[in-house]
Amino acid sequence: MHRQPLYRDMKRLWILAICLSALLAGCAKDTDQSAKTDTHKKVTIIHSLPNESMDPHNEWIALRAGVTETLVRLNEKMEVSPWLASAWEAKDERTWSFTIREGITFQDGTKLDAAAVKASFERGMKDSEALSAGLKLQSMEANGQELTFTTKEPHPAFPTELVHPTASIMSVAAENKLGKEAFNKAPVGTGPFQVVQFIPGQEITLDRYDGYWDGIAKLSTVKFLFNGDANVRTLAFQSKQADIVYHLAPEALTTIESDQQLSVQSVTSLRTHYFTYNPKSASVSDIRVRRAIDMLIDRDTIVKDIMLGHALPANGPFNKTLPFGNDGGVQQLDQAEAQKLLESAGYKKNGDGKLEKDGKPLVLKLIAFSGINPELPLIPLLVQSEAAKAGVTIEIRAVEYPDVYIKDHSDWDLSTSSYLTSPRGDGGSFLNSAYLPGGSYNAANVQVDNLEPILMELNSTGDVQKRSQLTQQAVQVINEARVHSFIIHPNILVGVHNRIMNWRPGAEEFYLVTNKLDVQ
Repeated sequence: MHRQPLYRDMKRLWILAICLSALLAGCAKDTDQSAKTDTHKKVTIIHSLPNESMDPHNEWIALRAGVTETLVRLNEKMEVSPWLASAWEAKDERTWSFTIREGITFQDGTKLDAAAVKASFERGMKDSEALSAGLKLQSMEANGQELTFTTKEPHPAFPTELVHPTASIMSVAAENKLGKEAFNKAPVGTGPFQVVQFIPGQEITLDRYDGYWDGIAKLSTVKFLFNGDANVRTLAFQSKQADIVYHLAPEALTTIESDQQLSVQSVTSLRTHYFTYNPKSASVSDIRVRRAIDMLIDRDTIVKDIMLGHALPANGPFNKTLPFGNDGGVQQLDQAEAQKLLESAGYKKNGDGKLEKDGKPLVLKLIAFSGINPELPLIPLLVQSEAAKAGVTIEIRAVEYPDVYIKDHSDWDLSTSSYLTSPRGDGGSFLNSAYLPGGSYNAANVQVDNLEPILMELNSTGDVQKRSQLTQQAVQVINEARVHSFIIHPNILVGVHNRIMNWRPGAEEFYLVTNKLDVQ
């Protein structure tokens, strides 16, 4: 008689136990899933410069993406500091000894020692003319963790050359195993992230390398996207499809900053936008014409209306805030003086108000960027407008990479250039690259009288103050020759979602994906 109620009670307890067990299991499942979600941290980055290859010695992207590293790096004070090398010293004016850190492995598990670093540099100098020219190496000797470099000539700035992304250390053993083509799509370095997938010109998928020597990365996955359209990048940031976006459209900043989840960091950069004049062009062979065009560049309006204040007008290749920057004034827009110079060069206005000489109108072909930084296509349009007021016709041809175009063509008069002019914390590398024959930034083969002796002295001088003086002297000679018209030093406009932690953009534009980068 009493068993039935007891049975029912037991049955209820049994069902309750099953439900509770299921509930707890569900909670445990949810907790596990939550924990999994917390550990699976992902960030999406969009940059403006598409890359068709990840070749560590010819492109910057492997280092920017946290795949490779260099022997030394720049710290926040723009000083050369240890990275894969723990120490270095000059044995004499041509000999440098570097100590490679112990306990580091490449992402394929092979050990990083002096022999591996030597093999990486041998590969780099074979594949990259720019790297070879910068290092000026005669020989290398590896002994355990010690690597000794001997240069062909005195090279006091040698450590600064090792800062550049194309001096990245990569696993030659991995390349030998994979083959060069496959390796350049998924290079193997010592960085905190390794390549899972690379779609040329579009994106890189990166996963954390758990064996990283300097502390396991906070993120598990990084999606690194490329897009040359500033408006598309900006919209992606505004719609929160990306966490970090480089080179935002300046006109969108007010709208972005009204969103409490988003912020914009405007960083004083080491970049300079400038025009290169074609040394083979009859139209700009007269320095008076080049000086006149320089006077038709309204730098103040470019800074105010195009960059919305996020730039400085340029009076040389180096930002005036740097120790070796030019202290002189900036050329102002001067229509009247430009007219006088052009008249002195033999040009007169015809009935249509156009300048001509010997019946031939002054028509200049300007090669411009089609995208990348949002301001680069706009600057030529403003110069075109000012030149038209003076009777000069400027025809603009937009291409993806002007320096590639002008290297292979002669049918141009001036071209837009944009470079990091002091990414190593020193001006010597840019001056050598931009003004010596065969320099990696000298696609037009520009030559300046009386400049080479200054550069030779600069290249043999280690004293920092003396190097700054020689750099300023070199810039004065360059400005007098007017082979370039320096326009602005643009700030880097970087959108950062507020969920991002332990990260900020640097002036050098090198260290984008790091092991410290984290999200809330």
